[in-house]
Amino acid sequence: MTTPSPAGNQAPTVASLPAAAWVAVGVLWLAGGSNYLTRTMLTTMRGSILEEIPMSDAQFGLLTSGFLWVYAAASPLAGFMADRFSRRLVVIVSLFAWSAITWLTAYAHTFEQFLALRIVLGLSQACYIPAAVALIIDYHRGPTRAFAAGLHVTGMIAGSALGGVGGWLAAEYNWSHAYLVIGLPNLALGVLLCFTLRDPPREGSGVAAGAALKPVRLGEALRSLGRPGAFFAMMACVGVQGAVSWMIIGWMPTQMREQFNLGQGAAGFSALGFLYAAQTIGLLAGGYWTDRRSLTNPRARIFIPAIAIVCAAPAFCLTGWLQLISLTLVSLSLWGLAMGFLGANLMPIICLVVDSRYRATAMGVLNLCAALSGGLAVYGVGALRDAQVGFGLILTTAGFGAVACALFLWGVNHLVRKHGPWRPSPEHLNPIQSP
Repeated sequence: MTTPSPAGNQAPTVASLPAAAWVAVGVLWLAGGSNYLTRTMLTTMRGSILEEIPMSDAQFGLLTSGFLWVYAAASPLAGFMADRFSRRLVVIVSLFAWSAITWLTAYAHTFEQFLALRIVLGLSQACYIPAAVALIIDYHRGPTRAFAAGLHVTGMIAGSALGGVGGWLAAEYNWSHAYLVIGLPNLALGVLLCFTLRDPPREGSGVAAGAALKPVRLGEALRSLGRPGAFFAMMACVGVQGAVSWMIIGWMPTQMREQFNLGQGAAGFSALGFLYAAQTIGLLAGGYWTDRRSLTNPRARIFIPAIAIVCAAPAFCLTGWLQLISLTLVSLSLWGLAMGFLGANLMPIICLVVDSRYRATAMGVLNLCAALSGGLAVYGVGALRDAQVGFGLILTTAGFGAVACALFLWGVNHLVRKHGPWRPSPEHLNPIQSP
């Protein structure tokens, strides 16, 4: 049974937002770009790496899968840390760690060394997204929520799209040079965050900025999230979405290079550029649209992304059958647009279905689902390629996966319509403490 939100916890209007709310989005936009650039640049420089460090397709896939599996395992605990401690501090420590690891990767000489560094990179980057997105959501509580979240994700998209720069640097110089050039400037970004990023009051906690928070316990968080309901359907949706998305990120640059005789840099920019350009449009337009629609129907944050995903699914099946470069680019664009709609609304949907005290933990659990399934998909595609299975069949399967993703999301919509969105009851709130 839900209870009305207390009067003291009403969402602020756009005009009442503090400047720090948009400063946080701006600096985290840069941090998110760094996060995704350093994790995805590997996929655009496969040829250069294999010239110096011989490995099979399955081993090359394992470099991404190993990262994702460790990232997945660490994500729930990383999310809990963001709920339990300062989200600002979690973000800053994470950024400094992955910057140093990126720089060190330039000195890897064997597959084993490369894999070990990718695993440590996964540990460091798992802490970022739950803390960053929860921090933004605490600032943006009204009609800017999905747009602010989507704007932050466009920074990650920009970083992913710039992964093609890694392929270009690797082709012009060598792959280790790319890691050096990209790794070192991130340390300066960490210093910028130290001076500009601040923790806002936690929404739903009833605690003012600077006051003590009631301790959040991991067991309580996991029990709350483990109750059967809409969050289970979200986990299934994000798991399928992660498998499809990481299959594209991990292997489409290589597939387009081989199938359409593109250069390493051109293949990386074509495969990821169309995907991320469309996703950026989806993040901004979808976030703005669902913010407006949610004023009259909060479930618009759920069913609008579900419809977008359904519209993208047929293109994958056609791409698998016809294998035309134009159709491939269309399917990448449609999937990117749909992922933009979902990405802008992922944390706003979490706000509808879970206790506000455990939002970052919930995001960590969803990251686990996406990264675990994504890692299996990337490794599985590499193994299928080694077994001479055609990529067209793999893309056709991805189309059915997109349909399943939309169905699970529609299940979230049904459960929220049936039971209503989560609202804090009085026992969830602490009295506001005087400074």
